[in-house]
Amino acid sequence: MMKKMNIPTSKTSLVLFLCQIISALDVPLDLSQPPTITQQSPKDYIVDPRENIVIQCEAKGKPPPSFSWTRNGTHFDIDKDSQVTMKPNSGTLVINIMNGGKAEAYEGVYQCTARNERGAAVSNNIMIRPSRSPLWTKEKLEPNHVREGDSLVLHCRPPVGLPPPIIFWMDNAFQRLPQSERVSQGLNGDLYFSNVQPEDTREDYICYARFNHTQTIQQKQPISVKVYSMDSLNDTIAANLSDTDIYGAKPVTERQPVLLTPTGSTSTKVELRGNVLLLECIAAGLPTPVIRWIKEGGELPANRTFFENFKKTLKIIDVSEADSGNYKCIARNTLGSVYHVISVTVKAAPYWITAPRNLVLSPGEDGTLICRANGNPKPSISWLANGVPIAIAPEDPSRKVDGDTIIFSHVQERSSAVYQCNASNEYGYLLANAFVNVLAEPPRILTPANKLYQVIADSPALLDCAYFGSPKPEIEWFKGVKGSILRGNEYVFHDNGTLEIPVAQKNSAGTYTCVARNELGKIQNEVHLEIKDPTMIIKQPEYKVIQRYGHASFECIIKHDSTLLPTVTWLKDNEELPDDERFLVGKDNLTIMNVTDKDDGTYTCVVNTTLDSVSASAVLTVVARPNPPFDLELTGQLERSITLSWIPGDENNSPITNFIIEYEDALHEPGVWHYQTEVPGTQTTVKLKLSPYVNYSFRVIAVNKIGRSQPSEPSDQYLTKSASPDENPANVQGIGSEPDNLVITWEPLKGFQSNGPGLQYKVSWRQKDVDDEWTSVIVANVSKYIVSGTPTFVPYEIKVQALNDLGYAPEPSEVIGHSGEDLPMVAPGNVQVHVINSTLAKVHWDPVPLKTVRGHLQGYKVYYWKVQSLSRRSRRHVEKKILTFRGNKTFGMLPGLEPYSSYKLNVRVVNGKGEGPASPDKVFNTPEGVPSSPSFLKITNPTLDSLTLEWGSPTHPNGVLTSYTLKFQPINNTHELGPLVEIRIPANESSLILKNLNYSTRYKFYFNAQTSVGSGSQITEEAVTIMDEVQPLYPRIRNVTTAAAETYANISWEYEGPDHANFYVEYGVAGSKEDWKKEIVNGSRSFFVLKGLTPGTAYKVRVGAEGLSGFRSSEDVFETGPAMASRQVDIATQGWFIGLMCAVALLILILLIVCFIRRNKGGKYPVKEKEDAHADPEIQPMKEDDGTFGEYSDAEDHKPLKKGSRTPSDRTVKKEDSDDSLVDYGEGVNGQFNEDGSFIGQYSGKKEKEPAEGNESSEAPSPVNAMNSFV
Repeated sequence: MMKKMNIPTSKTSLVLFLCQIISALDVPLDLSQPPTITQQSPKDYIVDPRENIVIQCEAKGKPPPSFSWTRNGTHFDIDKDSQVTMKPNSGTLVINIMNGGKAEAYEGVYQCTARNERGAAVSNNIMIRPSRSPLWTKEKLEPNHVREGDSLVLHCRPPVGLPPPIIFWMDNAFQRLPQSERVSQGLNGDLYFSNVQPEDTREDYICYARFNHTQTIQQKQPISVKVYSMDSLNDTIAANLSDTDIYGAKPVTERQPVLLTPTGSTSTKVELRGNVLLLECIAAGLPTPVIRWIKEGGELPANRTFFENFKKTLKIIDVSEADSGNYKCIARNTLGSVYHVISVTVKAAPYWITAPRNLVLSPGEDGTLICRANGNPKPSISWLANGVPIAIAPEDPSRKVDGDTIIFSHVQERSSAVYQCNASNEYGYLLANAFVNVLAEPPRILTPANKLYQVIADSPALLDCAYFGSPKPEIEWFKGVKGSILRGNEYVFHDNGTLEIPVAQKNSAGTYTCVARNELGKIQNEVHLEIKDPTMIIKQPEYKVIQRYGHASFECIIKHDSTLLPTVTWLKDNEELPDDERFLVGKDNLTIMNVTDKDDGTYTCVVNTTLDSVSASAVLTVVARPNPPFDLELTGQLERSITLSWIPGDENNSPITNFIIEYEDALHEPGVWHYQTEVPGTQTTVKLKLSPYVNYSFRVIAVNKIGRSQPSEPSDQYLTKSASPDENPANVQGIGSEPDNLVITWEPLKGFQSNGPGLQYKVSWRQKDVDDEWTSVIVANVSKYIVSGTPTFVPYEIKVQALNDLGYAPEPSEVIGHSGEDLPMVAPGNVQVHVINSTLAKVHWDPVPLKTVRGHLQGYKVYYWKVQSLSRRSRRHVEKKILTFRGNKTFGMLPGLEPYSSYKLNVRVVNGKGEGPASPDKVFNTPEGVPSSPSFLKITNPTLDSLTLEWGSPTHPNGVLTSYTLKFQPINNTHELGPLVEIRIPANESSLILKNLNYSTRYKFYFNAQTSVGSGSQITEEAVTIMDEVQPLYPRIRNVTTAAAETYANISWEYEGPDHANFYVEYGVAGSKEDWKKEIVNGSRSFFVLKGLTPGTAYKVRVGAEGLSGFRSSEDVFETGPAMASRQVDIATQGWFIGLMCAVALLILILLIVCFIRRNKGGKYPVKEKEDAHADPEIQPMKEDDGTFGEYSDAEDHKPLKKGSRTPSDRTVKKEDSDDSLVDYGEGVNGQFNEDGSFIGQYSGKKEKEPAEGNESSEAPSPVNAMNSFV
């Protein structure tokens, strides 16, 4: 069975790295081998004194090793100390502190030795030290009194602990003290103030020391700081400190920077390679200095340099010797700068260049152990054999020590041992164990057989062949059962036996064989490789800009190998999605409902399979209207201007395009905000023009592409001084309302335009072109003044000037107005009419003198009307028409006239007051025109070779008829037209018999009338000659009428033709292209009920007769009634309904009893009597399923039921609508069709009319109907 192994492409480099690490052969644990240390405690081991001490030492070997310990260089006999035990099958020591032992008693340097018959391995020197968290020494802290602007250092001086504590400053409420460029904590834990401010005054500056090993926090006593401002210093401290130099101090002055730490201009720093270098500069000064760092003669290392503590600390991680040099910090403010140079030297504890590695040799082989290390200063190298300095170790003729190398020649089994290499300098040491194991072993392959590897196409494939043997076996790879040995650049063969295919293709799949051989034997193993299609994102998420509270959706559509199961994970900013129900993860998408600002970020779709991983990201930007501006401030207050400034609110990812400034006048219109101005979005101050006598408040609205922000909070109020008005009223007009007055109007000034209290207006007028003085009057704050006693419609010069308690506005401009108008005095003269054609005429007139208009000339009106038609000489009701011609126009066109008619017209002048007198009526006649079509064309009396035509004269002859023209042509069975024949007929004829026609032939006729002007429109008709001498009625169906309800319609028609025709009804939805639906009519009835219709729908319908060459009626259109809305109330639970049903049940019971008694007496109902008296054998009883009529009779006559009645929309038949009405039957009762087509209404035997019983059936009488006999 194959064992499956998946190699993710993202981990290929890691796999390769691990493969290279084990290129030196690992000895299987079932073979003899010297001990190897596998786990040990750190060199510097700080322990918690309250817990047991565990010193680790684990090793492997064959046979299993035994363990021993030294303490401070001498043997540590654990059997003599009851507090110390060694774990079984392990070298790990457990020192029991929790049962009375003291950690301090076990301080020292420990070393573990693991030994078996093939050698001894030793651990590092492990220094055991218990952690310490001492208390603060008690001290008396004096309050700190400091002047505003001076520097201050609060010393922490924490107790010395092991390891050193973490320092932080807090207050009594355990809240961290805020730090800034001005106030910050140094590396030594002190709190530095570059300059103090009054807000620094407090009594609870507390330094805390946290000891992580013991999880304890120590607290220093609170430190008090009192800051004195220069303004109050002399008054506040004079009595207590009158003899000091503080009394009488000068105001706060700015100072150039001075370094608080480090002191002086230079210092040195030594750091070890690989550690973190921390350099610090903290400066005093006012304004607060800014720190900048540079490296003299070089650049700060990129990617490893960080600035902390407001750039006061320079941090360089993983330092190397190249980071040695001079680092300069520069503190600068507006008054100057100061700098300090720190000379950094990077030393190095020993570090490996080549660490010795285990050596497996077969007898007689050669080998070397190499131990190379570096450091600053350069470390010394020493060798040990089985934990003993090699100089005093037992001799081995096969080895030779050459500095950092041991050379082995012709080794034998007794040459097996563990060698230790020690590299040390003053900053530390390195100790490495490496064994020499002499074995003779045939090859063995450690990789499981038939292991299955799966990789993605175009990715590296790594096929393992872990092996062991001594001498070291040679490895060869084959592909397939009979494949040749693999060679070439397309493969990489690693020392540990791994075969690498750098770019695996589909054809790389298959079975691979690994063969290991040495002089002692040969072995092989098969592995299998499968190549999978890569996973791809074929539809990646796209960048989205979404308004706040909108919906965002990201797509992630993938394509993958069918044998792999992908998992799709969505991340936000490389972390899991928030636990929020608004985030909806679908199969191929992520939807975020009601997005908010916190949803901003990068969304990543990550697709993982067991072999590969792909991802795609998109950014979501949530935009919204900006937040309102804030902190409005008024400055630069002047009488007519002020400067407004503000701070913009958050623009919410959509740049602010402009700011709108509004103002409120609390003096005149409190609560009403007016537009003032607007400025670009980059501007946050504006100088505003002001009006006098306004109590201003301002607010600002920010605008971006999404919309407007909420208004800011109002600014402070600013009241401007009063002044005389700057402007006069606008839109001054003078228009008279009567013939003897002049009404002067204007738009009053708004409140803020008044510029002061006591707003009034000076109204002045004088007649134009007359040497008159101005007449003036001062009125209150109104908008109209009426001047009486003026001449009719004369021009006036008018002006209106504003004034208030402080004076007049500038001199106003004059406008021209007119006094009131009166009706025009004269009518237009010389009215002439020119007839252009039979429907159009042109009228001319002379203009009236302007003085007689007595107002603004608005135009002329032409009144015209038809007197009579010249062809009929009959008068009719006069309907006057009016056309208005604006301005001083003297002609106009009269369209839409009727031909061959007599007209009259007159003309009147119009001004603003009304119309003047009419001109004398002018008579004119229109010429003849072409006639309308004949009113009807009827074709009757068909014979074998003749047809009779009858027609009516045109409704509108439009002149004297001269003749009629008849054209006709035959139509064959394929509806093709034959030759056209034309006949001219005198105008006084109204009928014509056409002879010599073909028998059994359909003809189409075209008929029109003529006047002297020309031919009118034609009317068409079709008819058929008969086949034999029998004279049948001309077959046709006409007057199709419908009466529609919600779901059914009653169709009726009139038929002229042979008896016993078989009718059918076709119908469909109006305007639809669907095929017609067909219903067969039983018998020779002329009505039918269509059922199952859709409420509120328009239908088309037509009636046809079977066997008449497809003869059909014309189409009719009807619409069913709207569906009745059902009330969503369960009336069955209503009390009134239950009571009503009980009453109805009781009434029905009584009626049934009465009916039973009457029937037993042998009586007949009135309707039954009529049915018996007037039975018609040809009328079949009504069948409920097809909607036909049942028996009926008429008490007054025995006329057959006429056809063609049209039922109104209320489904009642009105007698006056048609003589063919069904109302003639049933003794005058208003009839109705029921849904099944039956006629509604009982024939009760009374002669007077009675209301129809709604929705009753014409079947056998019910008990309710029977009650009519008793009324």
